[in-house]
Amino acid sequence: MMAHLRHQSILALDTESDSLYRYTPRVCLIQISAYADGANHPSVEDRPVVDYLVDPLKLQNLDALRELLANPSVEVVLHAAENDIILLHRDFDFRVAKIFDTQLAARILGRNGVGLAAMLEEEFGVISDKSMQRTDWGRRPLTPQQMTYAQIDTHYLLPLRLRQIQLLQAEKRWREAQEAFELLTALRYEENATGRTVWSMKNNREVEREQTGLLEELWLWREQTAQRLERPPFKVLNDSVLIELTNRAPHTLGELQRIAGLSSHQVERFGRDLLQAIERGKRRPLPNLPPPNPRPEYLLTKSDQRIFQTLRQWRSQTAEERGVDPDIIFSNDILLQIVEKKPHTLATLQEIPAIGPWKAETYGPAILRLLK
Repeated sequence: MMAHLRHQSILALDTESDSLYRYTPRVCLIQISAYADGANHPSVEDRPVVDYLVDPLKLQNLDALRELLANPSVEVVLHAAENDIILLHRDFDFRVAKIFDTQLAARILGRNGVGLAAMLEEEFGVISDKSMQRTDWGRRPLTPQQMTYAQIDTHYLLPLRLRQIQLLQAEKRWREAQEAFELLTALRYEENATGRTVWSMKNNREVEREQTGLLEELWLWREQTAQRLERPPFKVLNDSVLIELTNRAPHTLGELQRIAGLSSHQVERFGRDLLQAIERGKRRPLPNLPPPNPRPEYLLTKSDQRIFQTLRQWRSQTAEERGVDPDIIFSNDILLQIVEKKPHTLATLQEIPAIGPWKAETYGPAILRLLK
């Protein structure tokens, strides 16, 4: 594979992980597609493609692939690149130097339905087996169905890229897309300093404040059990069961059997541990409430809030005229940086890292008028 790829200036890449099956998910498969050597077809799009499946659970040394992806002369084509880039950096310290994101290109073009399965069906008539998305990619051997699904994920990205480049150039969006792709190369995995807490549960408000100590004890038991079993927490007990256990606080195994969503097998396996956790939880101090997390714009002065809302209205109107989502124009974070910096020239506007020359030239005059 590397003997082939070292001579390529472009390749397609995707990954599969086992996040539905492990407490600590891993990248379990890396798919790579590249044009075959010696391809000589009248239509560039019809050049034959070679597909590779790399098993990082078996291969201990991926240095050659790491070096290849870090080469700025090699363009890597991904679909919805952000998650793949971050996971590859986390697991293997990969850094991708040059990126083409087919989903981002589709969004810049104002396309509806930018999922890969929908695009492959529309562009190439290929039906992807969506059931494979929930399969266990950490199990070996992989099934023929898994390997076919994985292969399809990258096989068509190279011809899709060619079609999108033609459209981007025809609609004068090519420079915009290139700037957006460049921003993706800076993505890195960052360990969450605060970590997961009981307040991460979306439905914790279904528990009264005086019961949150019990909820936290059950939540901690589930986290520890999930880590020990190397399973996702929801496959130990789901959130709704934790809420029900907290609100009803059963005392016996028989009462546990009557908890909605708790199976007989779970009661048999975890019942005594759960009852002990419930007793500990009754004595546990109430956890501190999470710090308030207001939307960043609410931290602005009233004057700056007015500026921010004015910029948002301009962004919404501009996005509607272009037929794209508002964040394709600017994200809220970039608008907040504009409010904070209050640039007076295109040069100072472009000092904001996420605003490249194309966006400064295209949207800068309107932004400066609004700020003035």
